[in-house]
Amino acid sequence: MNPNQFFGELRRRNVYKVAVAYAVAGWALAQGIAQVFPVFGVPNWIIQLIVLLIVIGFPIALVLAWAFELTPEGLKRTEDADLTRPRPKSQAWIYVAVIGAVLSLGLFFLGRYTAGNATPRHSEAATATPRKSIAVLPLLNESGDPGDEYFSDGLSEELIAALGQVRDLKVIGRSSSFRFKDRKEEPKTIGEKLGVSTLLEGTVRKQGNKVRIVAELINAADGTELWSRTFDRELKDIFAVQTEIAQAVAASLELTLLGKDTTAANASTQNVEAHNAYLQGHFYFARRNVEDYRKAISFFDQAIRLDPDYALAYAERAEAWTFIGDLNPVHKKEAWAAAKRDAEKAVEVGPNLAEAHSALGWVRFFSEWKFAEGLAELKRARELAPANATANDLLARVLIYVNQLAEAEKLARQATELDPLAYLARGNLARILLAEGKLDEADSEARKSAELQPTGAGNHRWQVVVAVLRGDGETALREAQLEPNEGYHRFELALAYYARGDRAAADAALADMVANDRNLLAYQIAEVYAWRGETDKAFEWLQISYDNHDTGLLGLLIDLLVRGLRSDPRYKNLLAKLGLPGSS
Repeated sequence: MNPNQFFGELRRRNVYKVAVAYAVAGWALAQGIAQVFPVFGVPNWIIQLIVLLIVIGFPIALVLAWAFELTPEGLKRTEDADLTRPRPKSQAWIYVAVIGAVLSLGLFFLGRYTAGNATPRHSEAATATPRKSIAVLPLLNESGDPGDEYFSDGLSEELIAALGQVRDLKVIGRSSSFRFKDRKEEPKTIGEKLGVSTLLEGTVRKQGNKVRIVAELINAADGTELWSRTFDRELKDIFAVQTEIAQAVAASLELTLLGKDTTAANASTQNVEAHNAYLQGHFYFARRNVEDYRKAISFFDQAIRLDPDYALAYAERAEAWTFIGDLNPVHKKEAWAAAKRDAEKAVEVGPNLAEAHSALGWVRFFSEWKFAEGLAELKRARELAPANATANDLLARVLIYVNQLAEAEKLARQATELDPLAYLARGNLARILLAEGKLDEADSEARKSAELQPTGAGNHRWQVVVAVLRGDGETALREAQLEPNEGYHRFELALAYYARGDRAAADAALADMVANDRNLLAYQIAEVYAWRGETDKAFEWLQISYDNHDTGLLGLLIDLLVRGLRSDPRYKNLLAKLGLPGSS
């Protein structure tokens, strides 16, 4: 058969028409399935299988079109149909194509509409809950000794880290998960607040050198148990148990671990006593005050004596020293020097540990003012742990100082998605939005942060600044009066009274600041003077801030309260001395 005869035969046997009709109808069906099925939680592999079958069916349809023809008497072989009386040409295939196209568009918009209306609305954001997402609720201590709570808490956090190594699994950070410690709430409520589809909960019983862990994987939507496992082990096997639990969760959710081991190199120790000491140190570190930081350091000391290559203990001890330096100006230099030694050692023994690079990045940027090096270390930390809320948050905190506001906002939003109830991450996002001039959004995020931690220092600062920038003195004063920290209370009052037009009260609040807060809040004193238009006084206090190595000064480039100073040559000279990237 020559080519012209062959293609003519294809046309006569309606193969072209069937091809067009099948393609349109198949595309319509595939599009509708892709839009609608995920709304009802249908697994991706089922959707992929159906689409594959549609594709495979295409050549089969063409073969059938060649071999058979639909007649008024039914389906007949083409050769037999040719012997019957010729029929008028049918235009049915055109109708099939048109109907298929309409069906396709209908299913497309139905899927979009349904997905939009099926999106759960919870307190943090109206975003769809990922099907493969989990929150590890604090494991309950059933040892009979309240002193063992550090162990159950520590194991819970290590499970969060282990599950963070599961590919394509959204894992909620510690700050949010631990808000449900000792709180009785329905799984559905917790799932909606955290934006997850599954919860891992359980108990820990530690007695002597034995430990029993009961873990349950719960469907957050209806509270049903997906599986329950009991692990009876010796303490020396505690590291293997964490991996077993992570693997069980991954298998249940049809996911895989990123590697054979769920911990980064040198992140953990094989020394059970060192691990126990680290968990006790971490327990106190998480309390976030000077006294407990010092207790934490004593336990980290013990862990490092037992295992001199314990990278995670070095990294966390560095963080503790950094916070002690921030909160105690008298011993700032000594504390920051200790933080530097620990952070450098952490990276040396744990080069692939995100926490080690975070600690060193923080020291380089805020303690040493080596901005490029600090930024590089924090970027490395995020590369090692892209799904870690803290890694995203810390990098966002640094990017704002170098005026990379769009990227900072992106990372800050990722941090709040991964740890939606973390008040520090919310406050950081508020600050970034404020620097971008997005006052309404900044105010909203700042209020969420204050709701999450009513006693947090400075948790009304951004609400006050937003109100002051709007010229709303009454709101600024109302927010300032809610500030729990004495130093920030005076700072916020000084701004609020000035915005309200009460000069005497503003002067009194500022005098109070100068008398009580010159060591900790020198930069904030400069901010008040700058906003009042007292330029010489503002630069006097900026110099004091520089001499004190005040980290508040690092916000000079993006601070809206000091924007009135930007045309002054002294402002540019100070930025040059600081050497902040992005200031030229």
